[in-house]
Amino acid sequence: MKSYLNHFIDGAWVASEGGTRHQVIDPSTEQPVSEITLGSKADVDKAVAAARRAFESYSQTSVEDRIALLERIIAEYKARIPDLAAATSEEMGAPIGFATAAQAPAGLGHFMSTLAALKDFQFEERVGKARVVHEPLGVVAMITPWNWPLNQICAKVAPALAAGDTMVLKPSEEAPGCAMILAAILDKAGVPAGVFNLVNGDGPGVGASLSSHRDVDMVSFTGSTRAGIAVAQAAAATVKRVHQELGGKAPNLVLEGADLAAVLPPTLHGVLANSGQSCIAPTRLLVHESQVAQATEVAKSILDATTVDAANVMGAHIGPVVNKAQFEKIQGLIQSAIDEGATLVTGGTGRPDGRNAGYFVKPTLLADVTPDMRIYREETFGPVATITTYRDGEEAIAMANDTEYGLSATISGDPAAAAKVAPRLRAGMVTINAWAGGGGAPFGGYKQSGNGREGGKYGLTDFMEVKAIIGEPA
Repeated sequence: MKSYLNHFIDGAWVASEGGTRHQVIDPSTEQPVSEITLGSKADVDKAVAAARRAFESYSQTSVEDRIALLERIIAEYKARIPDLAAATSEEMGAPIGFATAAQAPAGLGHFMSTLAALKDFQFEERVGKARVVHEPLGVVAMITPWNWPLNQICAKVAPALAAGDTMVLKPSEEAPGCAMILAAILDKAGVPAGVFNLVNGDGPGVGASLSSHRDVDMVSFTGSTRAGIAVAQAAAATVKRVHQELGGKAPNLVLEGADLAAVLPPTLHGVLANSGQSCIAPTRLLVHESQVAQATEVAKSILDATTVDAANVMGAHIGPVVNKAQFEKIQGLIQSAIDEGATLVTGGTGRPDGRNAGYFVKPTLLADVTPDMRIYREETFGPVATITTYRDGEEAIAMANDTEYGLSATISGDPAAAAKVAPRLRAGMVTINAWAGGGGAPFGGYKQSGNGREGGKYGLTDFMEVKAIIGEPA
């Protein structure tokens, strides 16, 4: 079992002041795989103080210096991809092949797109008689989830470093190992002491302390809407900037007349990839009533062809979900749909055949799902898709938007027809015949999916302050 008992504060690995040990469980085996120390308020105070001190000098570094720093980080990151993938696979259950090909490179992608954005970013402009400048924001607290751990950590760390900010990261206690490796990468690349700090912990402890801390200027949080509300409430007393990427319940609006055999595989992949543990998974298939039988058949064939296996097995399969609580939540949602009148097409409750341990979920398809059912409304976060029928295009758009979330939406069908529908969907990202974005595009949500954006120049802007300077000599 790996031990990550120290925090990374002010450029050094230091013991916790009053923290408690926490075991991280391998979801494939239900056995401990690593251990960390859940930090204390004293640890948070020490880390924030280090970040505050470092801000005085780091905020004054040149853009050229920060470009060089990001280039060194990228080189070190590339060398550690096998280690980052292994830690992610062991702790949150991503199959090792998927962790190597997708999970670990996702974090690298944020450093690369941020580097490109930094090279082109216009830090000042003239607006009438004013000179408008973008400046470092200050000390940023970062609270990140377990489902795409490196992706969400690097989506915050990269723009903060590029902007001239200093930071304290609290990674998820479910998948902390890759964050500890990242801290070593940043240190080796020459990030100055105090600029990046890491304190392990849970939400009610370290998360709450960071959110409410008077010397934190911004809190950037990714996680559930419920937890995001708690973060915002904790931050309100100090009127700090709150940057959030929260829950999702993405529709997959299948246009009438779509070639289902062609368009459903790439979009249903988003329900299955990462065992469905993606906030942009397009789980709500909205299908025209004339094509529901064929859509059900095609979707069933895709899910039935999906195999489930342990995270340490190489191959094209999905792994377990992250923990017992998540497993039980998914089981409850599947059963609630059946109890409420949905038709179980394939999959269902319980582990796949031959599995007596591990948090493995059967790839599941439910038809005849209606908007009043829990599974239509609540974020499932598992390999579960639902089919709901619509009568015409206007009803389809209304159904797609009928959710408290607005992180992403998918359209399956003719791209030209989809392009006309996309502006009417209330979501921060709309994908056509695909389910994921990237490449420096903005990422963030409408409604209860959060506020602010990550990615490329949009993320860089969100980690800076804007100042108007008026009355300078010509």
